[in-house]
Amino acid sequence: MSGSDATSGKEPVAVVGVGQTKHVAARHDVSLAGLVREAAVRALADAELTWADVDAVVIGKAPDFFEGVMMPELYLADALGAVGKPMLRVHTAGSVGGSTALVAANLVAARVHRTVLTLAFEKQSESNAMWGLSLPVPFQQPLLAGAGGFFAPHVRAYMRRTGAPDTVGSLVAYKDRRNALKNPYAHLHEHDITLEKVQASPMLWDPIRYSETCPSSDGACAMVLTDRAGAARSPRPPAWVHGGAMRSEPTLFAGKDFVSPQAGKDCAADVYRQAGVTDPRREIDAVEMYVPFSWYEPMWLENLGFAQEGEGWKLTEAGVTELDGDLPVNPSGGVLSTNPIGASGMIRFAEAALQVRGLAGEHQVPDARRAMGHAYGGGAQFFAMWLVGAERPDS
Repeated sequence: MSGSDATSGKEPVAVVGVGQTKHVAARHDVSLAGLVREAAVRALADAELTWADVDAVVIGKAPDFFEGVMMPELYLADALGAVGKPMLRVHTAGSVGGSTALVAANLVAARVHRTVLTLAFEKQSESNAMWGLSLPVPFQQPLLAGAGGFFAPHVRAYMRRTGAPDTVGSLVAYKDRRNALKNPYAHLHEHDITLEKVQASPMLWDPIRYSETCPSSDGACAMVLTDRAGAARSPRPPAWVHGGAMRSEPTLFAGKDFVSPQAGKDCAADVYRQAGVTDPRREIDAVEMYVPFSWYEPMWLENLGFAQEGEGWKLTEAGVTELDGDLPVNPSGGVLSTNPIGASGMIRFAEAALQVRGLAGEHQVPDARRAMGHAYGGGAQFFAMWLVGAERPDS
């Protein structure tokens, strides 16, 4: 998937179709099968392809206990046109949407399949992720409910390490919720949002406030990935995969840096190497970053090499990451505005593709030529990223 594809023997991979559901708190009108099919149909329509054009399906979601349906991919095969075709399930906790897209991309790059439908989803209304992610005593301290209870101490450690003022998190949340107003598929459309309302919202896990956290969403996201020949037939501009990588590390080990995990640094470095990027801050036009709690924007800006250590919060404070800044982060509204957990990572990848295709609508970054999609999961130990561009990497 890198710029050296012509010599490495890899097939260049293109995103030619993107489809999402409207993400909401509860989709009582559809089953899981209806939900995923909605996104898939939209992706195929974008690509102007039919179910018959798809060679394989790669599907991903968060843990099965979220909905209580074990191995849902078995009963979703019909809904996704996968009867009689290879179908693969991917799982890497919250980063799964990104990992799923990368597995699909690698199948095309390796010429195993020419056209692959990839999809990720979650129906959080049929589960309780807050308590599903809360292990009982003695496995952790009491009352650290949900992911926020796990990550809040790491945010506080970042603030202490960098001297970041406690207003930075609210700036991120205010930005992303305003960006979401330009995205018709986003879950939260808070038309009366103000910075003061964010700052006045209740404290959930110090220092994380209610308005600085992600919602609980039902939704699905799908993409159609294809080879050079498929891209040549695409009626709309494709997004080309310039680099993609996954990395993981243990949840706990001596010396683990929860503020800036080594696996995240290594994953980003691999993607940049594949794409020939030496200065991500200058060479990347937009970033769709996995930010479920607002403070993770400055933290990941440093982890991904967009800012020096201790400087990420200064980019946020200076407006660099605004939609009209010189490094827009989460123009779609991000995970802070839409969070069907299993699909959240794929939405980041898909939104990056929409940016370089010039099809992001009201939240389009002008002249975006290269965009990054980023996902992380678990206790910040799973990472998946890709860099997509408007130009074919071997051209």
